[in-house]
Amino acid sequence: MNIRVPYDIMTNDTITNMIKHLDITIKGKVQGVSYRMATKAVADQLGIRGYVKNAENGDVLIAAEATNTLLDMFLDWCKEGPEKADVTSVESHEGELKNYRNFEVVKKNFLW
Repeated sequence: MNIRVPYDIMTNDTITNMIKHLDITIKGKVQGVSYRMATKAVADQLGIRGYVKNAENGDVLIAAEATNTLLDMFLDWCKEGPEKADVTSVESHEGELKNYRNFEVVKKNFLW
């Protein structure tokens, strides 16, 4: 699960690499296959901030904040997921920046 981030991506300050927020929905066999823990490991390697949690309907929900380039790399990984996952679709929508401090796995959703 090592993702290599080119040095220039991490240091580029151009306008195209401004931080943005994505709300991502992962569908398929994505619960019970360590998808959330693998997502956190990849997000930490890429320097992505936000969270990942299971949805009641069997999807995995991710809020992610990073540069366009890093988010593109993250989305590419999300389409594959960990070895035991069977991802059928990945939907992402840009949202309002929340300025998360780190990336967390939400273990329980008490709003259900």
